[in-house]
Amino acid sequence: MKLYDCTTAPSPRRVRFFMAEKGIDIELVQIDLAEGEHLGPAFQRVNPDCTVPVLELDDGTRITEIVAICQYLEEMQPEPRLMGRNPTERALVTMWTSKIENHGLGAIAEMFRNRAKGLSGRALTGPHKFEQIPALVDRGRTRLGHFFDRLNARLAESRFIAGDEFTIADITAFVAVEFAAWSKVTIADQQTHLKRWFDEIKVRPSVRA
Repeated sequence: MKLYDCTTAPSPRRVRFFMAEKGIDIELVQIDLAEGEHLGPAFQRVNPDCTVPVLELDDGTRITEIVAICQYLEEMQPEPRLMGRNPTERALVTMWTSKIENHGLGAIAEMFRNRAKGLSGRALTGPHKFEQIPALVDRGRTRLGHFFDRLNARLAESRFIAGDEFTIADITAFVAVEFAAWSKVTIADQQTHLKRWFDEIKVRPSVRA
């Protein structure tokens, strides 16, 4: 089993973070996104979507979506549970993970991919070219501000994102908050609950995965 990875990218980091929490060790195959290796024919045969991470099983099966990869790993090594222990918990973890992906990581990607000079003509991931739309940078920044407020409000209610236990939702949110700093969006002084949560997560050894 091996994981196609890129150490500088936030998406595969979510899987490495998840693996580290579970103590799972998988061979990592580095894909150089900066050099466009993910767009070449060799990697397109691995994943036609041209994205990492990709989990390749021993039988050749390839799983390409982050949550799907983590679901597989959770089934293979249930403890510690990172996706909920019962139907209610699993639903809440899935719900919050989706919200963070859509409203947090989606907003950051909107800002980053429509501004970075190195992504000219690559405003969306995948094999097809899409030109940047500068107006989306400001929209993404506004969306991200609302997202940080939403997380702060949620964390006023519970220790972690989906409840009282650390889960994949916290991994996703933490990576989003760190990724936002690349676009110079950071936790505001008044977002005390978000700051408390962030400070608690950042000392976990798995953060360095």
